[in-house]
Amino acid sequence: MTVRNLRRLSQGLVFTVFVFLFLNTEYKDNDVLRYAVNVFLRLDPLVAGAALTAGRALIGLVWPALITLAATILLGRFFCGWFCPMGAILDAASATLFRRRKSRASAVPASWRRLKYLLLAFLAVSSIFTLQWVFLFDPISLLIRTLTVSVYPALNALLHALFGTAYKAGPPVTWISEPAYGFLRSHFLAFEQPVFRSAVVVGGIFAAILAAERIQRRFWCRNLCPLGALLALAGRYGLLRRRVEAAACIRCGLCDGDCRTGAIRDHLVTDHGECIGCMDCRAICPEKVVFFSGKGERKSEAVDLTRRTVLAAAAIGAVSVPFFRSQAHGKAPSQWLIRPPGALPESEFLARCTRCGECMRVCIANGLQPTAFEAGLEGLWSPVLVARIGYCEYNCTLCGQVCPTGAIRRMPVDEKRKVKIGLAEVDRSHCLPWKGESDCIVCEEHCPTGKKAIVFLEEKSLTPDGQLRPFKRPWIDERECIGCGICETKCPLPDRAAIVVTSRGETRAGVSYTATRGGGY
Repeated sequence: MTVRNLRRLSQGLVFTVFVFLFLNTEYKDNDVLRYAVNVFLRLDPLVAGAALTAGRALIGLVWPALITLAATILLGRFFCGWFCPMGAILDAASATLFRRRKSRASAVPASWRRLKYLLLAFLAVSSIFTLQWVFLFDPISLLIRTLTVSVYPALNALLHALFGTAYKAGPPVTWISEPAYGFLRSHFLAFEQPVFRSAVVVGGIFAAILAAERIQRRFWCRNLCPLGALLALAGRYGLLRRRVEAAACIRCGLCDGDCRTGAIRDHLVTDHGECIGCMDCRAICPEKVVFFSGKGERKSEAVDLTRRTVLAAAAIGAVSVPFFRSQAHGKAPSQWLIRPPGALPESEFLARCTRCGECMRVCIANGLQPTAFEAGLEGLWSPVLVARIGYCEYNCTLCGQVCPTGAIRRMPVDEKRKVKIGLAEVDRSHCLPWKGESDCIVCEEHCPTGKKAIVFLEEKSLTPDGQLRPFKRPWIDERECIGCGICETKCPLPDRAAIVVTSRGETRAGVSYTATRGGGY
């Protein structure tokens, strides 16, 4: 077996593990996950560095990133060629969807590759000023978010529709479709169809990254990936280096044209920071004069950057901070900004949160959604509870278990049940008992707290036909309400709920609120 085939096998196995962990990032009849499903994010040195810098705290969860960094310093930028799941997808797309005749001429100037280094400088400086923008560009975070918010819900809906059509066809189609459907229900399909806001935007960004393969192989990795830039800088002097027997080289140019990252120049010269050790050049060399070893010249080509451009990127990273901070414009926090239980105070939370979507993926009731502008531009795509879509399960602590940077603290169930993430309020102008139209006890029935946070007081009211009759009207006991949102989710009214949850009364910032017994608005 050739080394190139070993690399392909490694990519396939790693991507299989990645998909396995993604599918197991969910409730499995146990509140404790059996696997470290966030291991890829914890191995990511870009995520780790941004969380440590912006959060200004030591985060024990991200120590595995040191393994990746140390291995890169020793062996070179092998991670991008052998272990990155995004790289595996791009290589597969290039070989299937965008397969075309190879050309020595690049469709994009080589100078474009400096963009990823400038982007890394921008992200590093903005992180120093506690602004976390890594989530927009980190490939692992981007991939998990895309699978969670866009790809998996779409596949889930498509497969349900296909098997539903097969079921209507009856035998003999169902003899094959039903066993297959049962297997997928057990191992792949969601029990209820997940729905996420921003699915089209998130999916569109990923589609654009894939489409760029039509322009240039590994366009994302060559020109835009800041993780690739970080690993390129760390691995420039690694032991595993490409070398060519110059005397035997016939200058055919196959290696130049076939290099997926454009690391080879004039057949003999290699930019070791750009080389991802894919071994393609060795496999296609007709004279077999290409080798990868620790021998040969250790000097590497300088990165095509000027001091002026790097300083400009760093300056933009510093100057942009106040423009993306909602506090800089005096904006009050939105009442709909309901963070998951265990979330750190807002500034610390945003500094650590990588917007990877792991907490949204694992949320049992699909209540955690990516923010739009509830937290301003700085908080884009961070998790927020949208109770009309789903609620926070009373006995669930999974979001704290999957958070790779500790932006959401892991808590025992007993502690989590006492955390207030908001308070429910009754809309008396919309609630059926308050309007005198009919009795309704749905919200009280579903309230999970030990002592019900929703209580009924019987009061007489005029019905629409003019009769005076007693109604049980819901009131909120704010001493007991934790803001889980199940009352809003289960409210039977077809449009907006008559009971809503806002962030009023949240206790994550360590502030105590005087609880009173009251109604709504």
